Amino acid sequence: MASNKILVIDDTTVVRVKVREMLPPGNFEVLEAKDGLEGLNFILQEKLSLIMLDFLLPKMSGWEVFQQVQANPELRKIPLVIMSGRKEEVTEKITEPFEYFEFLGKPFDQKQLISAIKLAMSKAKLPRPELVAVGAATAVKNSTFSTLSVANATAVAPSVANPAMPTAANNATPSVANAAPATPSVAGASNAEIKALNEKMVTMQAEIDGLKKQLTQVVAFIKQKIK
Repeated sequence: MASNKILVIDDTTVVRVKVREMLPPGNFEVLEAKDGLEGLNFILQEKLSLIMLDFLLPKMSGWEVFQQVQANPELRKIPLVIMSGRKEEVTEKITEPFEYFEFLGKPFDQKQLISAIKLAMSKAKLPRPELVAVGAATAVKNSTFSTLSVANATAVAPSVANPAMPTAANNATPSVANAAPATPSVAGASNAEIKALNEKMVTMQAEIDGLKKQLTQVVAFIKQKIK
């Protein structure tokens, strides 16, 4: 019985057969799905060694399947190759560089297929942050929102660290301003309250770092397009 399972999700029979025939002989089994919904069911039910995902699919698009996979800490560890005849269809949703999956343009030959699979397996082993934004393109479309989030989070952090500061209390949002009287000073707070504040600051900093990383990727993407 095959120890490795490769799932090919593509609505074109020719592509699925082509992938099967191009794969070198080995101890693996090729599973086929003709639409995104059927493919996602395979992903949830089978223990897969590799997923080959067409980006445009009926019933559930490849983008939607990708989001489902990335939202699951275990599923996103599976090596992934995204296929498309038009790369811009992918980059509209997910900005380059593709850090955790490999892209394979259609049509492709055996050499390109094997290379994409090897790169996908290497990228799947890279360490990833706990919180991963699904679809970096969302950051492109909502970059203004992300910038405001970073600014707001930075503004809130000092007021939490120094609740007694009058300037921070006066300039904070209503919810933060209302919360300030409950903790007039860090010295007067209980250990539990201090611990809770520290945990909130750590979480907030992690979110800020994540947003900064997204913005860096957005800037890099825009610079590439301008060149």
